Amino acid sequence: MPNRVQWDPRFSVGNEIIDSQHMALLAQINELADCLDAGSEAAEQQFLKVFDALKTLAREHFATEEALLASKYYPQLDEHKNEQEEFAYLEAEIITAENFDKNELQTFLSLWWSGHIAGCAKNLRSWLEQPTA
Repeated sequence: MPNRVQWDPRFSVGNEIIDSQHMALLAQINELADCLDAGSEAAEQQFLKVFDALKTLAREHFATEEALLASKYYPQLDEHKNEQEEFAYLEAEIITAENFDKNELQTFLSLWWSGHIAGCAKNLRSWLEQPTA
């Protein structure tokens, strides 16, 4: 059974761009779940398109986060970059439709992104509220 993740106001980092990207990532994860629920050949093709779009958005999102955090002199920027590199590695080498059943893939993505978003809310909010240097 697919794992859906709903936006919770506690996920907010207080930055409109980052929050909207996080919401969009969750929407794509939920769209993957919708494709799985549909169970048709067309839905299976749509799953692959949404998965590709999610990976593209993930790369854009990480670039946006990195630039914003660098402008705020975020002290754990290197650790944040490590998280980005981890996802890039997972995306390129492991979390593929060839290596995972689509249900497993969707569940993994929902859990990974939920963790990222919740971690950002906890760790980044105070830094992003500071004026840009």
